[in-house]
Amino acid sequence: MKIHLVSVGTRLPNWAESGTNEYLKRMPPACPVQLHEVAAVPRSKSTATERAKAEECARIEAQIPKNAWRIVCDERGKSWSTAALSSQLAEWMQSGRDVAIVVGGADGLTDELRRSADRLWQLSELTLPHPLVRVLLAEQLYRAWSLLNNHPYHRE
Repeated sequence: MKIHLVSVGTRLPNWAESGTNEYLKRMPPACPVQLHEVAAVPRSKSTATERAKAEECARIEAQIPKNAWRIVCDERGKSWSTAALSSQLAEWMQSGRDVAIVVGGADGLTDELRRSADRLWQLSELTLPHPLVRVLLAEQLYRAWSLLNNHPYHRE
């Protein structure tokens, strides 16, 4: 099983890239996370929002492996505690199927992509900047794995 973090955005600040990479490299070979950066559609006053979302979602779809669990980060989703994420991670690992965690662009995702999700995951009721979301996801995946494996990183 491999986790695919599929995220719109290719130009992150150094702190976000560094933070994300720090946690991704900590993941064990049994539970690797691969980052797939999807280019955002350039926006201008004449850019149609729905067209831009559709194009970004097509790019996202191209990065999601066939038969992977689809976990879409969305404000309308269900929030998980770290313990719940850890249990979910155990379920994913047991299934042997790849997992794709999707983070949309500035205008969000199409309804079609949201409907294709196995789960909608609300990371927070706060509006978070995309670079921070990527670091947060990488850290929480590492923390969930740590909890599953009684690693001292996670403390209660």
